Amino acid sequence: MRRAILVITVLIVLAASIAAWLVHARLVEPFKGYTAEEQFVEITPGSSTREIGRALVEAGVVRDELVFRIALWRSGAARRLKAGEYRFDRPMTVADVVDRIARGDVYLHAITFPEGLTIREMARIFETQGFGSAREFLAAAGEVGAIADLDPGARDLEGYLFPETYALPRRGTAEQLVAMMTSRFRKVLGPQLRQEAEEQGLSVRQVVTLASIVEKETAKADERPLVAAVCLRRLRIGMPLQSDPTVIYSLTLAGRYNGNLTRENLQFDSPYNTYRHAGLPPGPIAAPGRTSIEAVVRPAESDYLYFVSRNDGSHVFARTLEEHNRNVARYQVGYFRGQRNRVR
Repeated sequence: MRRAILVITVLIVLAASIAAWLVHARLVEPFKGYTAEEQFVEITPGSSTREIGRALVEAGVVRDELVFRIALWRSGAARRLKAGEYRFDRPMTVADVVDRIARGDVYLHAITFPEGLTIREMARIFETQGFGSAREFLAAAGEVGAIADLDPGARDLEGYLFPETYALPRRGTAEQLVAMMTSRFRKVLGPQLRQEAEEQGLSVRQVVTLASIVEKETAKADERPLVAAVCLRRLRIGMPLQSDPTVIYSLTLAGRYNGNLTRENLQFDSPYNTYRHAGLPPGPIAAPGRTSIEAVVRPAESDYLYFVSRNDGSHVFARTLEEHNRNVARYQVGYFRGQRNRVR
């Protein structure tokens, strides 16, 4: 009897040791039970640890629920598991899986909007990146509640969707993205800049509208305070802005812009055409970046009234019409004449 008890005890200890070894091996061994290159697991808010473990096992991310529960117990992270969508693309130990979920290392997809885009152009990027349709983005950009306190007259969010790189879940919606973009705009045009603008007699809408023109007029950050100064001076003396980008925007809205701006286009009848109408257009013509917004609120000290492109990305500025005409002859007429001669 003693021998039988001893044998049974040895067998129990041996079995327990083997079981412990197997559990330990599964805890430290990287595992990948899915055949695809990547696997996504979505953990919904309020999921229990049992539900999370089951989802991970079904997805082939961890081997079994027991090993998951042991790893979770050892980590002490049972109350820190975060909801979200997680991407797995390589073998991982169960401890690493638990750590990723506890850190909330959810999968995010980046989407970038360069400065100077219109809502329609942003909508196309949204669609091509696979988040949803352009129509969904346009609909979300038509909800002005997020900036209604800053611009009660806004009819859409043109100019208020701040251009930057944003990170969204794979199933991120247009509404989520637009909320992030308007929130970022409010931070960039913060209380200090708004106060400085108010001291200059500029409303938020006027700042953003003029900043959108500055954004489209020059890509050089160091020129923007000068361009803003020219525009502000013209506005003060009642001189038309005569900004080509405003004409392009008006033609685009009407579906009449083909990529070329002609003299005839400059007479196109639209409230956005600053050749035909003095003052600012009714609203922004694009999404300005930080430097363009700051340039309007903090323009350069200048008495320039004119500027013209050098056709190399920079501009030359002038105080008088006579000086400006000379610059036009040199940098525009002369440049395009030379281009035609080279083609011949």
